Amino acid sequence: MTNILETVVFAEGEDAVNTQAQTAETTETTSADAEQVAEANPVMSTVVSILPLVLIIVLLYFMMIRPQRKKEKETKEMINSMKVGDKVVTIGGICGKVARIKDEFVFIETGNIGTPDEKSVIKMERDAVKTVESNKN
Repeated sequence: MTNILETVVFAEGEDAVNTQAQTAETTETTSADAEQVAEANPVMSTVVSILPLVLIIVLLYFMMIRPQRKKEKETKEMINSMKVGDKVVTIGGICGKVARIKDEFVFIETGNIGTPDEKSVIKMERDAVKTVESNKN
């Protein structure tokens, strides 16, 4: 350390050395003060170190988890309120009309093949329905 200081004295003069010495003393004093505070109140230093992590978790909850749960709740309500005659779109992109609902399955009429008596009906789980457009009569 003295070699560096001697080099600095030789290159910049004594004023620069005095300024660096004062800066070093201030830094040491600040570090010593922080250590004294940590030693005096270890609970406070623990809280201060954990606080940013807690704030990040709270922020993630309000920005990501809460809206996702709200959307899931709305989707579940939509699927549970589905009734015969409603137009639906499945997660696979199949569009049709609800022909029958039985427990956890929905029978979707996708159209007519040939004559009106020959209808194609697909059996799917309720959870496979993406959107429901209620038939308002």
